[in-house]
Amino acid sequence: MISLTLEEFTKRGKAIKLVISDNDGVFTDNGVYYSERGEEMKRYSIRDGMGVERLRNAGIDTCIMTGEVSPSIKKRAEKLGIKRLYLGVKDKVAILDTLLAETGLQKQEIAYIGDDVNDVEIMNEIAREGLTACPRDATVFVRPYSHYHCHADGGYGAFRDFAEWLIGLKVS
Repeated sequence: MISLTLEEFTKRGKAIKLVISDNDGVFTDNGVYYSERGEEMKRYSIRDGMGVERLRNAGIDTCIMTGEVSPSIKKRAEKLGIKRLYLGVKDKVAILDTLLAETGLQKQEIAYIGDDVNDVEIMNEIAREGLTACPRDATVFVRPYSHYHCHADGGYGAFRDFAEWLIGLKVS
């Protein structure tokens, strides 16, 4: 875990304008149901959806950036009103640069939550100036790059936990 003072966490929290999230392992429990037709379903937490809404109400936008290309992710993003959706991303840092250029945001205005080795590079990049988190059941690879370790597992409220932590920092 990356250690900062409460004062630094609060300062960074107040600056956050966008939360980027991985999908599988954060919004989902990493499970997927397959049939003879291929991927059928992924499980999402309604509580995490409320986290997206609460962030929006606090003036913080949400983005999903994932290596997966799945119709269920697109449907979930539509349901939650998430406009920025990046599917099939292999180089998340390159997309981060594109996102910053498109939005005019700076790295210190970004938070990221991820759970596995494919999130390490972007978490390392964002952790220097912004805020990062991982679900309770995240792999050991991302833990050293996380400012906040959620009290919930991926797909079971981890995103909501991170959202509430950020909102708390923003209003303190």
